[in-house]
Amino acid sequence: MKPLSVRRIRTTLAGELIQGSDYVIIHYGAYRLKQIKEQNTILFSNKRIVNWEGLKRFFPLVLVTDQEFSKNGQLEDLTVIKVKDTEEAYWKFVNYYRSLFQIPVVAITGTSGKTTTKEMIKHILSADKIVTSTNSSNNSRTAHLHYLLSIDDDIEAAVFETAVGAPGDVLKAGEYFKPTIGIITNIGAHHLNYCQTLEAYIHSKGEMARALNNSGVLIINAEDKNSRKIDLTNYHGRIIKVGIDSSCHYKAIDIQYCKDGMQFSVQYEQNTYPMFVPGFGEHQVYNALAAIAAVHEIGVDLMEIADRLKTFQNLNKHLQVYEGMNGSTILDDTWSMTTTSLEAALKVLNELGKEKKRVAILGTITDLGSWGYVIHEQAGEIICEKGVDVLITIGEHARIMADHAVENGLNAQVYTFKNSPLAYDLLTKIVDQETIVLIKGDMYSKAIIDLASKLRKKK
Repeated sequence: MKPLSVRRIRTTLAGELIQGSDYVIIHYGAYRLKQIKEQNTILFSNKRIVNWEGLKRFFPLVLVTDQEFSKNGQLEDLTVIKVKDTEEAYWKFVNYYRSLFQIPVVAITGTSGKTTTKEMIKHILSADKIVTSTNSSNNSRTAHLHYLLSIDDDIEAAVFETAVGAPGDVLKAGEYFKPTIGIITNIGAHHLNYCQTLEAYIHSKGEMARALNNSGVLIINAEDKNSRKIDLTNYHGRIIKVGIDSSCHYKAIDIQYCKDGMQFSVQYEQNTYPMFVPGFGEHQVYNALAAIAAVHEIGVDLMEIADRLKTFQNLNKHLQVYEGMNGSTILDDTWSMTTTSLEAALKVLNELGKEKKRVAILGTITDLGSWGYVIHEQAGEIICEKGVDVLITIGEHARIMADHAVENGLNAQVYTFKNSPLAYDLLTKIVDQETIVLIKGDMYSKAIIDLASKLRKKK
């Protein structure tokens, strides 16, 4: 955080100094008690604080409140600013702090590819800029203030994920970050336990256009059918399309699998630029296209982008290739589980598994609410369409995928298990050097993650 004096913030908030000093310097911010982890924090709270003893280790502390507060000589390192409305004061502070920095800020949403695209952008920009970003895929709405305050006078660009757990989440993130560039990677079907319908989920992702406030750049995947359903009639900012269609501003051509990643070329205006991105799959090319468009908008030359992109390190558990038990090949894709990422993973399995026995081990898709049965059936249709030689599902809901794939005509050996030890016992008997195994689940599925670890050849 850029250090700010109490006087400067108090003046911005039109607050009254009840206790303490205008000359205390603030280095951190919080709106919940549990967010206070350091001294010199400013806390916005409209609740009466009872346990001051537990907070003394964080003194000097600054409290902004609309509650009555009497001077307390026992709390001499506590500064109190009285305001008319704590929430209003909090947003004044957020807006004021963001206004201090005129830097490019990229916000990314989408069902799949957010973290990878964010890390690509950060990697490319970090070659000659100081960049702040969300940490890994930690994009909770409760962390927005922390990430905003990670911007200071040294930061030259910021890249933040903006997830959708419920309608309004992207807009709320936009109130904090005020992005200059927004990216929607793709829209599948996820978090329907709160969004309730696919249409509401699409609308929630489309909030990115409103978050840009009609003055930024919106980057979208031209081939994604659900992204095309976003109503952009009231959006007056610039729209940049990426993909393989002739209408795309950044068009990928000559896409090929090669050692350790994807080779392709980008057509931009009248020129063509050869590219290589580590990590397998056409979806990785789309992630790269969004990143390329964003950093080019920020001002990085496309030839320089190509040079930096090839040194990107693909993320852990994102279709990582390992040597597995009995000489098999393992594709570890245990980071997330959606129908969108499942389809992408099966495409990679088929491409890398030519002339091999293709085994898919799949866990449950979470965060679906009452849509659980329907979405798992859709996953079964995807499995049937892409095809595998052996299908193994783990978990009761995952069994729906297997049953529906068979009903739709999947020609494969199919096994459904309630737990991973039974699956492991089977795999020890059916995999060999001519087998490639995709194991897919999400980061919260300990059983799937543990199984993936056991399948790797031990060094």
